[in-house]
Amino acid sequence: MTPRLPNRVLLAILLGLITGLGFALIAGPARAAGTRIKDIATLKGVRDNQLFGYGLVTGLQGTGDTLRNAQFTEQSLQSLLDRLGINVRDARLRTRNIAAVMVTADLPPYTGTGSRIDVTVTSMGDATSLKGGTLLMTPLTGGDGLVYAAAQGPLAVSGFTVQGQAEQLTQGVPTAGRIPNGALIEREVPGTFRDLPELVFELKNPDFKTATQIADAINTWSLGAFRRRIASARDQRSVVVMRGRQMAQTRLVAEIGDLTIQPDTPARVVVDQRTGTVVIGRNVQISTVAVTHGNLTVRVTESPEVSQPAPFSNGQTVVVPRTEVAAQEQMGKLAILGGSDLQTLVRGLNQVGLKPSDIIAILQAVKTAGALQAELVVQ
Repeated sequence: MTPRLPNRVLLAILLGLITGLGFALIAGPARAAGTRIKDIATLKGVRDNQLFGYGLVTGLQGTGDTLRNAQFTEQSLQSLLDRLGINVRDARLRTRNIAAVMVTADLPPYTGTGSRIDVTVTSMGDATSLKGGTLLMTPLTGGDGLVYAAAQGPLAVSGFTVQGQAEQLTQGVPTAGRIPNGALIEREVPGTFRDLPELVFELKNPDFKTATQIADAINTWSLGAFRRRIASARDQRSVVVMRGRQMAQTRLVAEIGDLTIQPDTPARVVVDQRTGTVVIGRNVQISTVAVTHGNLTVRVTESPEVSQPAPFSNGQTVVVPRTEVAAQEQMGKLAILGGSDLQTLVRGLNQVGLKPSDIIAILQAVKTAGALQAELVVQ
């Protein structure tokens, strides 16, 4: 007779099966789905505008500019006080609680008057820290020389510096900080989203195949929505979309941005010799080659000796040179590199057992031999 499971056990098994099925249904489409178009392409004409300005930070605890060394800080302070009706032209200012700074910000597209944006403040003089300072009202101008925003407020500085008589500790960058929502927009950038002459999606990583995939994905969606094709790939960088009357332009861009594709990446190997970083793309292939790598170390050691004359010999104490030369060559492993995918290539490199600097040298030699079927970028 088959034993009967308790109801609790049956309920736990049923819940486990349902939960596992739910995770499978969630993970399956996410794995199969590609990259959204909004993540790999931007809409032409919808961009940020850079702003900058010159200002003063006050309220520092003796960590500001030395006015005698930073004359522009002294002149700015004098001009500020003159506008306030205080004459200090003939006075010798000694304050260390003020610093001259540059203020930068990015103005998002189609930002209205009265909105707020973040600003970055960096020191120009010999100030040691901006911690605890407050930025006075600073006009921010664009490339056309017009004022688009005004920044003011207390700084948020993450770095700090502590100094004693014999030692100094610095963490982060105490001469730079940010003011969240520190700038108030005073002027809007001319133009609106509706004024765009055409909808052009520009790829962040230009590629002919990726541009074609984007156009095909948009046309497949538009055939079902409008029963006509609305996209065409202009070149490897841009895809043009025709605007229609069936849907608002904002909703059209939003629907296109959520479409997914599988972007194609070129075969590329990026090498950074300063840090020893090697990044190998997914499509990199190496023709079958045999590689061996060994290091020859030559060590020259100077060990001078002192020659002491015998007693009562009227000799002189002299230094006699002594040189030791030793050569050592490490054992090199001969390995066959070659593979049609990234995993096989990495496995072959790991078999040789190399350091990052050695891998860089081997990749450069393999490229010279013509066996590296990819672009080698050395930074």
